Amino acid sequence: MSTLTKVLIVLLTLSSIFLCGIVVTYVANAENYRQMYNRLRVQKDAAVENEKQAQKDLNKTIEDASERERKLKSDIADLESQVGKLNTNLAESERQKAALIEEAGKWKAITRDFSDTNEKQRQLLEDTLAKLKTIEAEQIKADKELNETTASLIEKMKIIETLEETSKLLLEEKTDLQNELDKLLRQSGKTVAPPVPVTPVKEKVRVAPPTVDIGLKGLITTVDLENSLAEISIGAASGVKPNMKFHVTRADKFICDIVILDVEPEKAIGTLELMDVTKEQPKAGDNVSTNL
Repeated sequence: MSTLTKVLIVLLTLSSIFLCGIVVTYVANAENYRQMYNRLRVQKDAAVENEKQAQKDLNKTIEDASERERKLKSDIADLESQVGKLNTNLAESERQKAALIEEAGKWKAITRDFSDTNEKQRQLLEDTLAKLKTIEAEQIKADKELNETTASLIEKMKIIETLEETSKLLLEEKTDLQNELDKLLRQSGKTVAPPVPVTPVKEKVRVAPPTVDIGLKGLITTVDLENSLAEISIGAASGVKPNMKFHVTRADKFICDIVILDVEPEKAIGTLELMDVTKEQPKAGDNVSTNL
């Protein structure tokens, strides 16, 4: 075997070993590339799926954003409408506020005037009450004086009644003495001059003026038959006046008349007239009226 052949064999052997290494390396690398390819393909598929999902999420997000934008625009439109209404209401409220302020000013002035009027009325009321108290005091004093005057009048009327009785007895005695004197003088043929009264003759009782048909009615509260006086239950407050005549009745029976002498606000006192001592006498509770 020649050297060349040996060299060729050695070269061939080295080439084979080299090629085997290359093949082994290629096979090993090819397996690695396959695994990397598969891994990258899986990652690509996953990325594609992620992209699709991301696109779906993006589309959904865009739709949601669009829906929210639409809703926001609708809400903004509603809010703008509400703002417009609120502005209108605010303007109306401002106008009403101005009107109310003006009205409040008017009421304030009216209240002030009313307070001033109340103060004046209060002062006037106090003055009136003071005058009323003074008048009541004067009225009480006048009533007291009137009661005293009435008591004095009744007492004096009793004295006058007693004096009239005494005068009547004296007149009767004088008449008897005059008759005896005339009898004695006629027997002796003489006459007696007519007597001249020392005191003036007492006037007859004046008839009370006719009562106007005013229809006053009341009751007898007190009767003093001894002094021919009676008290009735109505007075000046009802229109009773001095010299007014009242007719006394019991049921349908006429008893007598009362001519008023003295009048008080709630009662009056008068003299009894046309009273028949042989018939029924007036008493407390009998009716009195200005018209029968």
